Amino acid sequence: MSPIRPLIPLLVTAGILIGGNGLQGTFISLRASQEGFSTSLIGVVGAGYNIGFAIGCIYVTRILRSIGHIRAFSAMAAIASAAAIAMVLVIDPAFWFLMRLVSGLCFASLFATVESWLNAKVTNANRARTLSVYRLVDLGSVTTAQFLIPGIGIGGFELFAIAAMALSLSLVPISLADRSSPAVPEAIRFDVRRLWNISPLATVGCIVVGLTNSSFRSLGPIYGEQIGLSITAIASFMSAGIIGGVVLQYPLGAYSDRLDRRLIILVATFGAMLSALFLALVAGSDEWLNMAAIFVFGAFAMPLYSLCSAHANDHAGEGEHALVSAGTLFFWSMGAIIGPLFASVMLDIFGPQALFAYTAVVLVAFMAYTALRMTARGPVPAAARGSRFRALLRTSFFFNKLAGTEKDRDGRR
Repeated sequence: MSPIRPLIPLLVTAGILIGGNGLQGTFISLRASQEGFSTSLIGVVGAGYNIGFAIGCIYVTRILRSIGHIRAFSAMAAIASAAAIAMVLVIDPAFWFLMRLVSGLCFASLFATVESWLNAKVTNANRARTLSVYRLVDLGSVTTAQFLIPGIGIGGFELFAIAAMALSLSLVPISLADRSSPAVPEAIRFDVRRLWNISPLATVGCIVVGLTNSSFRSLGPIYGEQIGLSITAIASFMSAGIIGGVVLQYPLGAYSDRLDRRLIILVATFGAMLSALFLALVAGSDEWLNMAAIFVFGAFAMPLYSLCSAHANDHAGEGEHALVSAGTLFFWSMGAIIGPLFASVMLDIFGPQALFAYTAVVLVAFMAYTALRMTARGPVPAAARGSRFRALLRTSFFFNKLAGTEKDRDGRR
């Protein structure tokens, strides 16, 4: 835990911030449905957040370079807090789309700031485990936030206010306690081609996570409503998926620090695909089958972004972590713009099970691409990160050839 200790204030800040954002994600979908928005229109409002997120990813490196990490975080948290409060003042789809777009722009900057900060303070030997702890904080705070919905109800202004308060309070830990802010990044322009060159697999993986996990986050409450779950059961359903992500988040991260990350990405994708198929074809409207299946789905699907992000940062050069963090979030947002929109149309036409049928198809395609990347140059030894395994390899006749493969970054992209 020693690499984590200096980052505790940053992780506390992230937990408060993400909890407020996660509360909005579920609550706004349910509130929009209550206000009479169609499923497709709810998908459009969700897309507004992701469009803003994509825009924020493009400009975040400039913001960080101009004013640094802490001031960038403070400014964006304040704007996001105001946007959350504004939504309760005007109940209108166009206005909500605009406010979600503003929120997305702010949260792209906030998340890129936090993730570049984390990646600048760790090494490849513990990167995935550190990012897994970050994701555990993410999932834990979002899970806790879900249960405010049935407890408070979706009809008033209280949940909007709580979300805004969380965004404001997220400023406190790093403002008072943290002194580990990384150096302001060099004049690095946002360059999607550079991120693709760093890691094609991570780039495609982030898009896939956007296409699938964001559809679950945005439309999971609508899926639950359409199969007949109560508001309390919907909150439990969403929480079960998120809690599932906690179970395998750290173990998968730890294994990927020792083995070829591509193999762990493939295993996680396979598990998520099987559980999505179960939800689409078997679970039906049975509450307990849905709870169990979404738990397993979350266990495998939620760690995918951390694994892909770690894979990309493994190959980042000195001073490129801000670019990689912004780039992975940008590609995630590209998937997150398209995914909920397409999935919402599928729900309208084919019913709730179409959400997870669509998810399974996307994950099958990603499995095929991952396998293709793994065979492009053959398997990669754990020597890139695992010191104990490196010692064994040094005694092997094949070590020199494997070391040559390790130096060739293309072989692990």
